[in-house]
Amino acid sequence: MWSSFNEWFWQEKLWLPPNSSWVALEDRDGLVYPHPRDVLAALPLALALVAMRFTFERFIGLPLSRWLGVRDQARRPAKSNATLEKYFLTEGCKPKEPQMAFLAAQCGLTLQQTRRWFRRRRNQDRPCLTKKFCEASWRFLFYLCSFFGGLSVLYHESWLWTPVMCWDNYPDQPLKPGLYYWYLLELSFYISLLITLHLDVKRKDFKEQVAHHFVTITLIVFSYSANLLRIGSLVLLLHDASDYLLEACKIFNYTRWRKACDTLFIIFSLVFFYTRLVLFPTQILYTTYYESIASSGPFFGYYFFNGLLMMLQLLHVFWSCLILRMIYSFTKKGQMEKDVRSDVEEADSSDGDVVQESLPLKNGAAPTDGPRSRAPGRLANGHAPAT
Repeated sequence: MWSSFNEWFWQEKLWLPPNSSWVALEDRDGLVYPHPRDVLAALPLALALVAMRFTFERFIGLPLSRWLGVRDQARRPAKSNATLEKYFLTEGCKPKEPQMAFLAAQCGLTLQQTRRWFRRRRNQDRPCLTKKFCEASWRFLFYLCSFFGGLSVLYHESWLWTPVMCWDNYPDQPLKPGLYYWYLLELSFYISLLITLHLDVKRKDFKEQVAHHFVTITLIVFSYSANLLRIGSLVLLLHDASDYLLEACKIFNYTRWRKACDTLFIIFSLVFFYTRLVLFPTQILYTTYYESIASSGPFFGYYFFNGLLMMLQLLHVFWSCLILRMIYSFTKKGQMEKDVRSDVEEADSSDGDVVQESLPLKNGAAPTDGPRSRAPGRLANGHAPAT
């Protein structure tokens, strides 16, 4: 049954240009070509990256955060209340005013005490600053290594500077070892992000991040299987170009180095806009929509690939709007106030709890969190955006 499905799914007329066949992509005469089964190696590598991440965060990220002065905000826990806890877990964390009054009467509390309980309970579930720092440090390390590693792999390739050359002799393009290892590493990393998704800090663009991860993984797997590695590698490189800047921006925000954070955020924004809103549509989308079928007619794989790329571009536009809102705040007030995607820690006016706010974008793709105390605000990622 599996062989029959495999044969039906990988029909040449679906995934390859007209008059092309999988036979032409079989290894021969010392030349190696990509095969769909190769991507299975990404699964154990993804698990290895997850283990490396937890080790890094525990033995490097956490001590580094303490050395740089990152401290978690003290939070007053909500008092034990079975009725309110049940409502919080089953009905929602922000009851409306009539329901709040009903709960207060049911528990024998004042309305103010009930509001305070929900504020403190919501704050308990919000991630601490050191966790955000460790996440940002790990992603910064990966994106930095991935970008410059990919740049070293592609730097001497003619199609890096002239994207139309991605289609020379396509699909008869042998696979180079460096490109294979880099591609496999990128795929493994995005799979590892999905594995740890439930453990990571959740932001208001959580659904967009999940969509970005799935689109990116699908693009990598498909582009590898259909030997679209040249254009696929350009997409990965463009995305990595801004991601490490964003994570560095978060790190500076968490360490309260405001000037460095603000400066990096402006640099990140310029790189993000140029790579995602200028280079991506004018170089990548143009060559995949028009130049890729200059010598052949369109086919299902052509529409499938371009459809995924267009989904990425829509995510780019979404995150660009968030960045623009933050830049507007920056130019108006002279400093970044908060990340519009972030969940803000609420103050308890009766006990002087400190308000925390956050700032710039993530992977993926867009802005991130970063608390601030009573001092002036500071800065703080579908694939990207994220790809």
